Amino acid sequence: MGGEGQGQAVILVTVFTLVFLCFILVVLFVVFQKRKNILILKQKEIEKQFEQEIAQTQIEIREETFRNISWELHDNIGQLLTLAKIQIQNPENINDVKETLNKGLIELRSLSKQINPEALKKMRFTEAVTQEIERFNRLNFIKASIDIIGEEKKINEKTEIVLFRILQEFFSNTMKHAKARHLDVTLKFDTEELSIIAKDDGQGFDSDQQDQASGIGLSNMKNRAQLVNATVNVFSKPNQGTQLTITYRYKS
Repeated sequence: MGGEGQGQAVILVTVFTLVFLCFILVVLFVVFQKRKNILILKQKEIEKQFEQEIAQTQIEIREETFRNISWELHDNIGQLLTLAKIQIQNPENINDVKETLNKGLIELRSLSKQINPEALKKMRFTEAVTQEIERFNRLNFIKASIDIIGEEKKINEKTEIVLFRILQEFFSNTMKHAKARHLDVTLKFDTEELSIIAKDDGQGFDSDQQDQASGIGLSNMKNRAQLVNATVNVFSKPNQGTQLTITYRYKS
């Protein structure tokens, strides 16, 4: 009888232990599901913010493009048409008029490509940056150069948008504030990363001073870079120009 009682006690303990373990497993499963759902919601929120930032970046690039087109229409094509108008007053200058109008047509075709969304989508990153450099030289904004080292690697379209916008911000600061005469851009494609260096010979500033660094939108550039897991550094000293360095490691 005593043995039977002990057997029943063992069975009860075993059943209780199994029930307890099942309870623990259920609790752990519920906690896991809650955490999983929270992570999914956070991930969706991050993706939503990323898409919103990309959309905002695209708008800013488009606005900058339209500003550039406005300048080019006024400063370049407008001047060509004015020159043609002057030349046509003398019938002997007909060949000069044809040449001037031909230049104007070439410039208009170039502008049409800049505002064509499909052309912009198909344009490689190096092409987009090169086009900016060529425009600076064409309009005599600054003497600019670009050096492409290595074989261009295919980069995610959204990453290209962000990197291009960061460069645009640097170019804008160079044109508006640096009083620079030269701008040099290097795109170096290594096996594991893309290094972008943009350097001007303007008046510069003390990049160690937080208020001066924020004045060129450095924090904004860094925040954009973080979206695509890139890094941004700006080095500048008074009267020594400014250098922007962007490093992007390709995703495996």
